[in-house]
Amino acid sequence: ICGIQHLERAGNRLTLFDSLYFCIVTFSTVGFGDVTPKIWPSKLLVVIMICVALVVLPIQFEQLAYLWMERQKSGGNYSRHRAQTEKHVVLCVSSLKIDLLMDFLNEFYAHPRLQDYYVVILCPTEMDAQVRRVLQIPMWSQRVIYLQGSALKDQDLLRAKMDDAEACFILSSRCEVDRTAADHQTILRAWAVKDFAPNCPLYVQILKPENKFHIKFADHVVCEEEFKYAMLALNCICPATSTLITLLVHTSRGQTAPWEAFRQLTGTKQTLNRDSQQSSEQWQKMYGRCSGNEVYHINLEESTFFAEYEGKSFTYASFHAHKKFGVCLIGVRKEDNKSILLNPGPRYIMSSTDICFYINITKEENSAFKKPEKHRKKHESKLSYHGASRLPVHSIIASMGTVAIDLQDTGCRTSSGPTLALPSEGGKEGRRPSIAPVLEVADSSSLQTCDLLSDQSEDETTPSDDEVSAGLEYAKGYPPYSPYIGSSPTFCHLLHEKVPFCCLRLDKGCQHNYYEDAKAYGFKNKLIIVAAETAGNGLYNFIVPLRAYYRPKKELNPIVLLLDNPPDMHFLDAICWFPMVYYMVGSIDNLDDLLRCGVTFAANMVVVDKESTMSAEEDYMADAKTIVNVQTLFRLFSSLSIITELTHPANMRFMQFRAKDCYSLALSKLEKKEREKGSNLAFMFRLPFAAGRVFSISMLDTLLYQSFVKDYMISITRLLLGLDTTPGSGFLCSMKITEEDLWIRTYARLYQKLCSSTGDIPIGVYRTESQKLTTSESQISISVEEWEDTKDTKEQMSYRSNHRNSTSSDQSDHPLLRRKSMQWARRLSRRVPRHSGKTAEKISQQRMNLYRRSERQELAELVKNRMKHLGLSPAGYDEMNDHQNTLSYILINPSPDTRLELNDIVYLIRPDPLAYVPNTAPSQKDSFCNTVGQDTREETQL
Repeated sequence: ICGIQHLERAGNRLTLFDSLYFCIVTFSTVGFGDVTPKIWPSKLLVVIMICVALVVLPIQFEQLAYLWMERQKSGGNYSRHRAQTEKHVVLCVSSLKIDLLMDFLNEFYAHPRLQDYYVVILCPTEMDAQVRRVLQIPMWSQRVIYLQGSALKDQDLLRAKMDDAEACFILSSRCEVDRTAADHQTILRAWAVKDFAPNCPLYVQILKPENKFHIKFADHVVCEEEFKYAMLALNCICPATSTLITLLVHTSRGQTAPWEAFRQLTGTKQTLNRDSQQSSEQWQKMYGRCSGNEVYHINLEESTFFAEYEGKSFTYASFHAHKKFGVCLIGVRKEDNKSILLNPGPRYIMSSTDICFYINITKEENSAFKKPEKHRKKHESKLSYHGASRLPVHSIIASMGTVAIDLQDTGCRTSSGPTLALPSEGGKEGRRPSIAPVLEVADSSSLQTCDLLSDQSEDETTPSDDEVSAGLEYAKGYPPYSPYIGSSPTFCHLLHEKVPFCCLRLDKGCQHNYYEDAKAYGFKNKLIIVAAETAGNGLYNFIVPLRAYYRPKKELNPIVLLLDNPPDMHFLDAICWFPMVYYMVGSIDNLDDLLRCGVTFAANMVVVDKESTMSAEEDYMADAKTIVNVQTLFRLFSSLSIITELTHPANMRFMQFRAKDCYSLALSKLEKKEREKGSNLAFMFRLPFAAGRVFSISMLDTLLYQSFVKDYMISITRLLLGLDTTPGSGFLCSMKITEEDLWIRTYARLYQKLCSSTGDIPIGVYRTESQKLTTSESQISISVEEWEDTKDTKEQMSYRSNHRNSTSSDQSDHPLLRRKSMQWARRLSRRVPRHSGKTAEKISQQRMNLYRRSERQELAELVKNRMKHLGLSPAGYDEMNDHQNTLSYILINPSPDTRLELNDIVYLIRPDPLAYVPNTAPSQKDSFCNTVGQDTREETQL
């Protein structure tokens, strides 16, 4: 305005009011034309102002409109008309973080039938900047409505139309310093929603197990500490159970595995030979393809996969369904029963009304087998079999590609536990060993020959003198004392008399024993050490799966709880009945505490996330102390298997960190690409996660979200982890493939061998391979970006190696490294002649190994000196045992033609042994179990 009035003094001499009138008429695009600029400077100013206004004003108007709409949403309501005509769910949280929001949205909208649902967020705090930016994205702005309000106010619940919602998700704030207070807030929100909308399904997340019974009325409840400790415990028995469960409860969108992207990243930028490069791609391809397996359900009579097995045994249906279609049948549920049975065993006969639960890449409704199998089923229905002993042709075939077995050899053979015994009639030369077929209906005679209680038979026999002297004569029963209300009773190995509290202390002697360290006890099996801040009630769920009745007592590992704070009497009352459970006050920060608790001869070290460090000013710094402590353990005790819990999954890239590892850098770039594509599990190709060495409880948030579509997922997960025990339902265990078992050859033959002998159902394979990367170990390895320059340097070095001045072509840019290299070169040159480039390279490699080894020896001397100072023998410390050159991964439900390899660990769902035990008079040994069970039921009712 002032510019027009000033410039037009040389023209029309406009007044200030005329300039205001001109600007309003011009920028409102009316343009009467009665007032116009006359000279060129004022015309130029008008042109510039119009161009600027065309760019700036629309942006400003858009932001104003968005702010107005957000204010309306936060202070407005979800209209009753939309609530009655459209479907929506309500998400109630105390504070909304971007990670929690994206995990919920990605998992919720991964299901095709939920694309038309709306998400109404009810949160008492204002929307932060990160959440606001995400909700501005068109994909989410049309689906997500943010309402600022409290779930304790009926007015806010009415605004969210809670009474018309399809479901209500109530999540706890796990980053709170006081987790008990966070649970109290969750309980009040659940009560308020139930009071306002009694018919609205509730999906509640709780942190502490002792608070779970307050929300028993909720449709689905996930207790973090229950799942966390049970999963960490099974990780010590069945490696990478946490990764197995995490992959199963995540929804796959049908995207192909990003192994091709990994090949593009590593194929031209990594110093690998062709063989190692192909093997790296192969594990990426197999692991990525098998990670898409999920648990689905279908009615037997409506199924193409399982309808033909009506009236057949469960193991028969599971084996042949996997052989034909590649699906893994793991459980059933009767129509008139709400309990799910995992692998009910060969005695269970399939019924047309049964609900089948199976693992597959996709559900049957989306399968390509649907239409062709309809005609095949009609054709097969015309066939008939005369007599119960007559088997179809495909059941007589021993396995895929093997020879047929004679009909008279259909009895179930005696099994020797988890080992795969080679059949005595191994056959003539050139003939593969045959495997007994899986029977359609298992009669009583065949079940008697099957030693389904092979692992437990040793407990029923007369104990040896060594066992009696060592006090290994345990009883089996229900724990007489539970630390909290609502725990599921589990049949366990127990002591006849509870241990005095003074004997539970590992590092201090008492009047009953004089041992002051783990070495003095002389345990036969290796230890399992748990490092935690406090002995919470959830830690009880770590002990129970490791002392379950189906674990052979000779294989029970001693458990040592390394606690920062002394436990209370309430917790000691619960654990004093379990054999070989001890505690010690100390920290993983202190090397002396680690040595006293027996870290040098421990099988597994479980590091639990500390509650006091879960919240930090910078969110992702909450794991800083845990990561550094674990890195120290990794350097000091390289042979120790460390399982770590983190608060944030994104921090797992720092586990076992090596700054100049080319392989890890390539995986980091792959993870970034997957995150940009919106992958739910962008970190799945990280080596610590694939091997099951790192775990975050936030990974299981999707379990609660997925239960909205699959209401059985929580029950199946609890059965797999041993949190619930249903009579007749199997349990998760594992077996290792040894050299004597390699005659099985393929996964399909293994499936048949297990189904025909022990009745076990395999669900996956845990495989460990040699990484074949020398650069990943070396601390002088090259980076990914410098590979091209290094390649040219190596070519020049190999060309000049034939000349006498070859030693001067390979020099480092760092003065310290150059000086050390020259010193080693002078010493070695006195003994080894410099004749060829191959000799020079060998000398250089030896120099690197010696330099790296000297650092390890320095760490080893530190540990041995501390052991001598504490009066401990350093004989058990093996400083040179290094497992850093291996990579491990999981293959869930691999294809039938997958070749088995040495040291593969197979995940099994074994039938419940108690389901086949006849009802006989209780022995003297079982009388204690019955008494303990009665006490447990009374305490549970209380």
